Amino acid sequence: MSAPDMAMAFWVTRPGHGELRHETLPALGESDVRVRALYSGVSRGTESLVFNARVPESETQRMRAPFQAGDFPTPVKYGYCSVGRVTHGLCELVDKTVFCLYPHQDHYIVPAAMVVPIPESVPAHRAVLAANMETALNGVWDANPMLGERVCVMGAGVVGALVAYLCARIPGVEVQLIDVNPEREALARALGVPFALPEQAPTDQDCVIHASGHPDGLRHAMSLVGNEGRIIEMSWFGQGEVSLPLGGAFHSQRLTLRASQVGQLPAKLQPRWNYRRRLEVALRLLADPALEALISSESDFADFPALAPALFGKHSTALCHRICYP
Repeated sequence: MSAPDMAMAFWVTRPGHGELRHETLPALGESDVRVRALYSGVSRGTESLVFNARVPESETQRMRAPFQAGDFPTPVKYGYCSVGRVTHGLCELVDKTVFCLYPHQDHYIVPAAMVVPIPESVPAHRAVLAANMETALNGVWDANPMLGERVCVMGAGVVGALVAYLCARIPGVEVQLIDVNPEREALARALGVPFALPEQAPTDQDCVIHASGHPDGLRHAMSLVGNEGRIIEMSWFGQGEVSLPLGGAFHSQRLTLRASQVGQLPAKLQPRWNYRRRLEVALRLLADPALEALISSESDFADFPALAPALFGKHSTALCHRICYP
């Protein structure tokens, strides 16, 4: 039976609107693999900005996904959390379940070097969290929590929850996950992380990692660190502008505000690490069944265009939305 020559892909066709489009697959090259998608995950923070055409003009090249088609603002095919099975190509990869930084599409052809086999300890349906775990891992590296430190994570979205989950597993680190939504306490409990509302957040922290995506969260994060404390900013605000209280305690306590972004490895790791090694570690870290709590909704691929406006709306409380392919 021959492989399908056509594929179906999700495109953002105008701000706040997406649709499925037929595409012709390229010929399979000697070093390529053909993948049949099983699941893809929606990275809601970044993909919300893409869906609503809020990618800043200055970032249109830096924020391109590896297999993005089209250009910002629209039309654009975007995404980077695909899990599938290799159906054709290099014999050592055929029938393997793999992760690929590919948009939402039911079949695709990519260089074999761009897929990463998923460990047997990680079920395919959970592997959609790999890109988020990779971002969280990079954020923890940038924050560099040390034994015995007090750490708060602001924002219990998928990335923030994963950062808190990883920090809580460093011996001696006291971590709290902070969110304005009291319903996120159940998520924190499932991940084995203490939870607090913003007004209950502890002060005099060594480090606060901000991942809420809201300016108020960042301003509050700055109020929680102690003398010489550090704030790690993991949110991406897109075209939004943020005003911060950089007088007073920011200077007198010599605070540090630092950005963390998954597009670059921390400088101290670059001599020995590359992106593939980081992704392989992120996949291994998904072996814990507790991480299923981060999948908040699921739909068939055919239904995704109708669901996208609500999923990417500013009032959405979704965590990871998983798309299933027939």
